[in-house]
Order: sequence, then structure tokens, then C-alpha cells
Amino acid sequence: MPRGKSVSLIYPMGKMLGRFCFGVFGKLNVTGPECVPPFGPVILIANHLSLNDPPVLVATINRRLNFIAKQELFRYPISRALLTQFGVHPFDRSGRAVDIIKLALRLLAQDQTVVLFPEGTRSPNHTMHKGLPGAAYIAMKSQATILPVGLVGTENFPSWRMALPLCRIGVNIGQPFSLPLIEGRPSHEVLQSLADMMMSRIAALLPKKYQGVYALPPAVDPEAAGPEDAREPVTG
Repeated sequence: MPRGKSVSLIYPMGKMLGRFCFGVFGKLNVTGPECVPPFGPVILIANHLSLNDPPVLVATINRRLNFIAKQELFRYPISRALLTQFGVHPFDRSGRAVDIIKLALRLLAQDQTVVLFPEGTRSPNHTMHKGLPGAAYIAMKSQATILPVGLVGTENFPSWRMALPLCRIGVNIGQPFSLPLIEGRPSHEVLQSLADMMMSRIAALLPKKYQGVYALPPAVDPEAAGPEDAREPVTG
């Protein structure tokens, strides 16, 4: 089978399989799918709870996604082939951060959707930690549309049991937005402020217990508003 045709089939087949497994065995609830821009460059930002996050996003976001992952995951031919088919791009963690930025900007210049976890790694306690300025720099440089997504419940099952999560999973998709235009070269403080703005958009889509350092005042706490199933995971 030609490579191009293989790519076109494997991603949608994996998407359908994931949606079936998460929906039937995981009580998947997705809110805001209409918020996903149908075309143009998009930076999808989300909180990072577990290794299950990328497959859940692939299953629920109605656009082909691109991920940037550590090069070590591509060590074996089978994993390398599979990850490549699902839009995962390797980067060398011992190299320069600018290489990641260049890769993301190149994908966005092709009107693709790039997934960024602004915290830079999975949260060890499943609450939001300080976002890194790199995601803000990519968003500012590309002027791509930013799509915030809040994930809940993906931390409640191990990745080896992904096909049978047996718990509630919530994907809360927020309204897309853009960063303000800034003249000249932004300082680290300005980039951090923009990163915090992006993280706050994610926090607004999460129950209070997930918000961490971006906890919102009670008056705007989205946990008080439904639908409850999409915001509060229940194991079992």
C-alpha cells in the first residue's frame, strides 16, 4: 500500500477505534466540539494528566492533530512507524529549544493543528502547574488561533488499559482565541504573562480540583455550571 494512502487510513481508523473504546468503556463526554476551527493554523493547548491524553484528543478533536514528543519514543521501528502515522514528531531533548519552536512554526505555516501542553510535562499530582513561555512564543510568532481544552479523568487508568478505561472521561473544548499583538522582541516576563493567560483559559474549563496554581475565584468557578459529566470524572 502506498505510504500516502496508509497515512490517510490509519489515523481515521485509530480515531474511530479510540472513540469507540473511550465512549463505550470509558463514558466519554465531549463538550464544545463546535468550537474547533474547521481550517487554518491552530494551536491546541491542554492540561497534561497522563499518557492517555494524546489518544483521547485524537479520538475527540475533529481535525488531524500533530504532536511533538521526545525522540526516545521513536527508538524501535514499530513504535516509530505507528507514532509517525498518528502525527507525532520527534525532538531531541538534549538539543536546543529553538528546534521545537521551528518545528511547530513549520507545521502551523502549513495550516495544521499542533498540540502543545504548556506545562511541558505531565503533572505529577494532576493539578495545573506553571505554564512555560515557549508555548506563548510559538503562539505569538505564528499568530495562530489558540484552542483551549480541559481534560479530566485520563489519569484514572493506566495506559496499558487504554482500550478499557472503565471510568468517566471529560473533554471540555473552549472558545478559540488569539494573543494580543506585541511590538518588538517580548521580554521573558511578557511571554510568561501570555503563557499564564493561555493557562487560565484551560483552567476555566476544569473543575477546581484540577486548576492548581491557576485556580479561579469562586464567582467564576466553572464547576458550578454543567454539564457535570464533562467536568467531574468518576471512577468505577
